[in-house]
Amino acid sequence: MKNYKSLLVLIAILFITSCVQETHLKTITFKVDMRGLDNITNPGVRGQFTSPAWKALVPLTDENNDSIYEAKVEFQAAQYDIKFKFVNNDEYELQNQPNRSIKFEYEPENFTYEATINNPKAKTTKK
Repeated sequence: MKNYKSLLVLIAILFITSCVQETHLKTITFKVDMRGLDNITNPGVRGQFTSPAWKALVPLTDENNDSIYEAKVEFQAAQYDIKFKFVNNDEYELQNQPNRSIKFEYEPENFTYEATINNPKAKTTKK
């Protein structure tokens, strides 16, 4: 009987500690100013949120020809933040510098992330 109670306690502990966190919808509009670049070819963003992570490219477009390239992405996440970098001509920006980051709350969120290519400063606006 003692082993039976111990087994039930162990199962209860495993169940409580192995709960999976609920994911929430994250919507991010990326905007990157690429003025000053001579050759803008295949601009995009890569990061932890792409599938496969860091390999897939989210293309950025410049519909109004102002050299500010944009893309809107939506994904489900339970993590605290994401890391990413902008890409031009298959080359990552900010060489030998930390990745860009957006921190999350544990709720659905909608952001606009505005930056200039190769400048680590950025503005994140939560809508």
